[in-house]
Amino acid sequence: MPVDFKVELVKEPELVMPEQPVEEQHYFLSNLDQNIAVVMKTIYLFESSSARAADNPADVIRQGLSKALDHYYPLAGRLGISSEGKLEVVMKKSGDGAEQQGVVFAEAEADARICDLGDIIRPGSTPLLQLVYAIPGAKNVLEVPPMTVQVTKFKCGGFVLGLCINHCMFDGIGAMEFVHGWAELSRGVPLSLNPELDRSVLKARSPPLVEFPHLEYAQVDDVSGGSQQNLHLNDDDQLVYRVFRIRGQQLEQLKSQIDNEMCSTFEALSALVWKCRTKALAMDDRQPSKLLFAVDYRSRIQPPLPKGFMGNGIMLTYAMATASELESKHLSEVVSLVRDAIARIHDSYIRSSIDCFELQRFCPSLFSTLLVSTWSRLSFHTTDFGWGEPLHSGPVGFSEPEVCLFLSHGRETKDMNLILGFRSDAMTRFHDELEQVLGQVLCST
Repeated sequence: MPVDFKVELVKEPELVMPEQPVEEQHYFLSNLDQNIAVVMKTIYLFESSSARAADNPADVIRQGLSKALDHYYPLAGRLGISSEGKLEVVMKKSGDGAEQQGVVFAEAEADARICDLGDIIRPGSTPLLQLVYAIPGAKNVLEVPPMTVQVTKFKCGGFVLGLCINHCMFDGIGAMEFVHGWAELSRGVPLSLNPELDRSVLKARSPPLVEFPHLEYAQVDDVSGGSQQNLHLNDDDQLVYRVFRIRGQQLEQLKSQIDNEMCSTFEALSALVWKCRTKALAMDDRQPSKLLFAVDYRSRIQPPLPKGFMGNGIMLTYAMATASELESKHLSEVVSLVRDAIARIHDSYIRSSIDCFELQRFCPSLFSTLLVSTWSRLSFHTTDFGWGEPLHSGPVGFSEPEVCLFLSHGRETKDMNLILGFRSDAMTRFHDELEQVLGQVLCST
């Protein structure tokens, strides 16, 4: 069982800058970066190493970070608002406010051992949030640097690397490439993939041309006039979050039930969760239910984005159906809706989406929406700063009831973890719906 533990900073956080001087500039963020300017918190757990007993992990990682920032210098800037009213990254000259720039780097100690943490896949775990440095008193994303780092040493000699990165800087693939490169430089190994920082290929056209309806940004209306309490969640609602472990064998059996050839695990699982969640929420039969998820468009846009692209090479797509339609449809039909949503992402649609955001800055709520975020294809578990690969890695602080995370259960298994939240009665119904399709499903808090 995991135990509570206490973390204390060993000194005041410092600011880490690139080794080489950076020119003053305003770094462009695309429209596809603008609407996902939320912070992502991740941790990496490393065992102690007798071969590195004389080395302080924080020193090694800090020095590697400074080298990495030569290649990824926008991470050392600060978010600001451009003359067009959009987010941008501001890099200042030395002596002109630059003393407030740099990646915030904190060093801490914990009064526990790495093994005391238990399973780190615990949604909303307050103790684990101590492992990621939070800017005191920050009220919005403009008051939070694009990246903060915390290295926490444990009593056993192991350590945890905690990162807080604004999603407007990277998508998961970009973040993974950055962390891998940072780890290489920390080991004294040359960078294996140079980043491409230029995002101007994703600028809106002039004049903007919207060629498609973009319902991924549209608000879903409540057909009941507000009586669907399971869909109207307040801050004081007692929500419960659970981790559902889906066995690899169950996933194969699930895919075998689907008529479409070569159905992917993501297609099958997202269709199942959407269908089960909609029923568990006891929606009005007429209520539209939206499924949102990100598609990697790097190879779908023309010309394709270059390897090492630093930015968001993903965009949201959607599927939509009423609650009664989802209940009556066979799972194969729901998978077809997911596939249609993926196929929608092509060059013209991507350009249209960029231009649509240029004309109207969308910020819809997630009412009657399920947003699936998948981390299962990201190889953060291979990151090596010189102490070997991490025992565990993954997101922390997850607590959004409209979001479902797909995480690999471990590198030695094809099992998947689903993390999502409901009110307790809806959670029971969701579990029952899953088990009607998959058989027994392990569930943990």
